[in-house]
Amino acid sequence: MNGLYDADSPPEEQREALTGGDVPVAVYGLGKMGLPVAAVLADVTGAVVGADIDPAVVDAINDGECPVSGEPGLPALVGDAVGSGALRAVADPRLAAAEAAVHVVVVPTLLTEDDEPDLSALEAVLGDVATGLAPGDVVCVESTVPPRTCADVVDPWLAARSGLSTSDFGVAFCPERTLSGRALTDIREAYPKVVGGVDDESTRVAALLYDEVTENDVIALPDATTAEATKVFSGVYRDVNIALANEFARYADVLGIDVRDAIEAANSQPHARILSPGAGVGGHCIPVYPYFLLSAFDVHSPLTRVARAVNDSMPAFTVDLARDALDDAGTPTEDATVLLLGTTYRPGVAETRNSPALPIAEGLSRYGADVYCHDPVVDGPERIAAEPVTLDRGLALDPDAVVVVTPHEEFTTLAWDRVAPTVVIDCQDAVDLDGTDHAAYTIGRPRRRVEEARGSDAGTAERARATTDGGADPEPGDRAER
Repeated sequence: MNGLYDADSPPEEQREALTGGDVPVAVYGLGKMGLPVAAVLADVTGAVVGADIDPAVVDAINDGECPVSGEPGLPALVGDAVGSGALRAVADPRLAAAEAAVHVVVVPTLLTEDDEPDLSALEAVLGDVATGLAPGDVVCVESTVPPRTCADVVDPWLAARSGLSTSDFGVAFCPERTLSGRALTDIREAYPKVVGGVDDESTRVAALLYDEVTENDVIALPDATTAEATKVFSGVYRDVNIALANEFARYADVLGIDVRDAIEAANSQPHARILSPGAGVGGHCIPVYPYFLLSAFDVHSPLTRVARAVNDSMPAFTVDLARDALDDAGTPTEDATVLLLGTTYRPGVAETRNSPALPIAEGLSRYGADVYCHDPVVDGPERIAAEPVTLDRGLALDPDAVVVVTPHEEFTTLAWDRVAPTVVIDCQDAVDLDGTDHAAYTIGRPRRRVEEARGSDAGTAERARATTDGGADPEPGDRAER
């Protein structure tokens, strides 16, 4: 047996064929999300070929190495799968397409300069898949895409380029719901797997496949568009929720309160699920997904647009906070040396796309400050308006202000009492400055010096240390990816 779509054999025989290696699987895109998916599918089916256009990635995988860092358990799983012959990689996706009966697409969907969904990576893969598409095959898209992409783009695109009828093969949307740093757990057990096909048979095959992948439930939705909307809606929800928290943070001064105290207490009732404020929303997921609705459909969506504007304004808000703090200390911004700590969009994740650190650095530089930056997980990023330095060198510069943008563990565990007193802007209320002589400013707290607040909140450092994009608690799909 090869193809599962419209197969004559009973479902149990199809399941046995899948798990017995008789249904070859191809995974297109072996990045942060794709490689964990490929490794899990290899473990389940014993017959996966992964395709990636980066020869270095392909060579590393075929050597049993894991080119994706920061994913517990993934190096061992990749090594075992390659060693047993269950997983191998190719640089030409057409070779994978020629072998496979199940095609899983995990490539990024970004935005153009005009904030239009950029489906070029997906379309390139579909062109490759079409060269090997055969009757009975099924194509499962895990990449987050605008709703109706599978029905209006993927299905007819494949038919036109393969010469097959749309009734000869299946297409389903099966969104990845993973968070960087816990991909294997998320894929296998943390959340139900959502599937939806362009027809009932596509949905059935996708459900059969992912039921073997996950130990959790499989939610089979009525169609691919509903499944696509599920993923986009969840990202937009987080963007709107974070925007609400960021708007609340602006009330700190006029109310004279720590808004995180109010949010934490409000969330003690199940009717509230307010996230946490921060310097902005980064990554390749949450700040991108709203445009999969706003730019793709002519629908009045004021709330989604306003939320994007609020979150996009937070880097400028942070720059203003830093300038006010410097002014309180008697240092004009144009004479200041500022050290940014953290340039990735999330702690522990080597991804700088849409990171708020970039516009913060640009804003401070535009006002004349000498800006330096340090991040323990990336060397860059490129095109940041700051000079990358080591942490020791940055602190040795005796900066007039330190802006903790991304609360990496290196910063939350830093012995701040040994750092020369300075202005510290803590964007996510993640560092403990109690007992120090730093002048502390935090988004969501009244703008007062640390000596005025010392001892008033012993739980500060513990409360928001699990922050992710824009200060939100981690949930599936941040990703970014994503």
